Amino acid sequence: MGVGLGFLTMVPLHAAAKLVGGRDWVPPLFLGAMGRIAGVRVRTEGAPRPGALLLANHVSWLDILALAGTSRAIFVAHSGLTAHGALKWLCDQNDTVFVTRERRASVTSQVEQVRAALGERPLAIFPEGTTSDGRVMLPFKSSLLSAVEPLAGEVPIQPVALDYADAAQIAWFEGEPGMVNVNKILSRKRVELTIRYLEPLAGGALTNRKTMTAAAQQAIAGALAK
Repeated sequence: MGVGLGFLTMVPLHAAAKLVGGRDWVPPLFLGAMGRIAGVRVRTEGAPRPGALLLANHVSWLDILALAGTSRAIFVAHSGLTAHGALKWLCDQNDTVFVTRERRASVTSQVEQVRAALGERPLAIFPEGTTSDGRVMLPFKSSLLSAVEPLAGEVPIQPVALDYADAAQIAWFEGEPGMVNVNKILSRKRVELTIRYLEPLAGGALTNRKTMTAAAQQAIAGALAK
């Protein structure tokens, strides 16, 4: 019921905001509100840098709701989401960049998409490429960071640690049906999440996309180990 009410509230507000040039005002607020309805209680440490490229670990679909609500980020998402009409529409309202990670031949166009999306709002990428089991991070992939190699030092590259109190219990992975995971999370009533916006990468970490990726993963792993 809360989700339906959220949509009924969001659509007219979004339409009105667009009329006065505020196309990006409502979607992040809506996503954050949906996270709260789903039971996510967020505590933040640090702050997102304006226009940063956020590199975050990926545990759940809740990650997007929580990050949008606290940073107003645009997201890079898997193109498979475009198969779901309502979900694609919602993603489009938040200017989501869709990529097909499995197609190596399309990496160049994906990099161009990412570069074009960089602007005043943060842009968030999940370098693992998929959700983990909540226990161990998957290796970070560096291909999409090619977009910011020429801009190193100009665009803040900011690691973000998403630290769930019960990550292994809410993680969505290994083919678990989406609604099964949704129901599992909703049955918990409350999901505690600390979002740590870490210091942007600097110095030798900005040498190239691989050093950026390695440094971001190391920083996030260190933050999650606290």
